[in-house]
Amino acid sequence: MKVFIYLLLLSTLLFSAVDLNNASAQELATLKKVGLKKAEKIIAYREKHCFKSLKELKKVKGINKKKAKKILKKNKGNIALGECKVK
Repeated sequence: MKVFIYLLLLSTLLFSAVDLNNASAQELATLKKVGLKKAEKIIAYREKHCFKSLKELKKVKGINKKKAKKILKKNKGNIALGECKVK
């Protein structure tokens, strides 16, 4: 039983969702259809606005509605919204 719980915790850490409001550029770049340049643009957006919804991804410069939809579809279940830290 202990082994099962350990494996469950390990898999949770390995496959945890990437938080749009708090992830580093490297963490964001691990998402499908998001490279380092898009990751940096996501960070620039969130420093001013924060993400209150995943759909706000389309507001990021260089990511239009179509691209945002693809990113969200390809990463379903792998993107999360944590606490907003914008002042």
